[in-house]
Amino acid sequence: MFYNSSLLSPSPREDPMGGSFLEESSGEGGDSNILGGDSLVTGPLGAVLLVMCLTGMVGNIYTVAVASGRVAGCSAGSLGVYMMNLALADLLYLSTIPFVVCTYFAHDWFFGDVGCRLLLSLDLLTMHASIFLLTAMSLERYWAVAKPLWARRASNAYRKLASAVLWLLSLLLTAPMMVMTQLREGDSPHKRICIPTWTPSAFRLYLTVLFSTSVLAPGTVLAIVYTRLAWAYRSSAWGLGLPVAGRAPARRLLSRISAIVVAYWVCFLPFWAWQLARLYQGEGLGISPAAQAYLNFGVTCLAYGNSCVNPFLYTLLASSYRG
Repeated sequence: MFYNSSLLSPSPREDPMGGSFLEESSGEGGDSNILGGDSLVTGPLGAVLLVMCLTGMVGNIYTVAVASGRVAGCSAGSLGVYMMNLALADLLYLSTIPFVVCTYFAHDWFFGDVGCRLLLSLDLLTMHASIFLLTAMSLERYWAVAKPLWARRASNAYRKLASAVLWLLSLLLTAPMMVMTQLREGDSPHKRICIPTWTPSAFRLYLTVLFSTSVLAPGTVLAIVYTRLAWAYRSSAWGLGLPVAGRAPARRLLSRISAIVVAYWVCFLPFWAWQLARLYQGEGLGISPAAQAYLNFGVTCLAYGNSCVNPFLYTLLASSYRG
């Protein structure tokens, strides 16, 4: 993951997060054996992440192929454009796994200063792109119910432009991490680590802003959208006197879009809770270094797992929507 993982060390001027995996595994301090090469955690974690990478890559490549074909054939409506962009975001996110696994096992960073900046930024970029695209897809679904005439006039060109703007916004939020991260040499040639160069207080502020832009703000918008959607579906179905069977397709589509959103929260909320807890509490957590390592591994796997589950959810979503 982009912060407390094998890829990034806290600023040497202060250690607000209690150290990174790389620092703990490089042989410093009395806890170096916790995450050493013979650890019972490192091997299984690497294996799990590589399986996730392979599974997720195959699923998302399939999704991109299917969605791009539907967009070209104009048979997927709004979903094709958004599904293709969501799958591309998942592919970019999964592409960081081999670098993470290599760093876990080697206890060193081999990919240079550019690698530090790009790989850490990819995590942030894809995280924001995914939730922004999910929010856009949910908003369009709401407009299809609340303003059907406007929704029918919206073209795929408009959706492509909206997706491009959302990617650009994600990139702008990512830019500070790209600019302010550098590769530093440690106490020995085998301790190269990626370090944020700003002050700890500025870094806390930045991560808090990212939490707001990737969780709080989209979460608020989505909560409003889905509340209004549920009410709109219910009101329109009852107002038209539709039987339960007649309401099923709309309800099924709504439930499958919401399943993708829920999967995002389930996979990323533990990650953010863990990052913010360590960011603001530090040593006050009262958790042993070993327990912290296990928690970090757990939230890392959970976050990557989102990109593995998504292709199945996209397939279900596409099967419930035509036009």
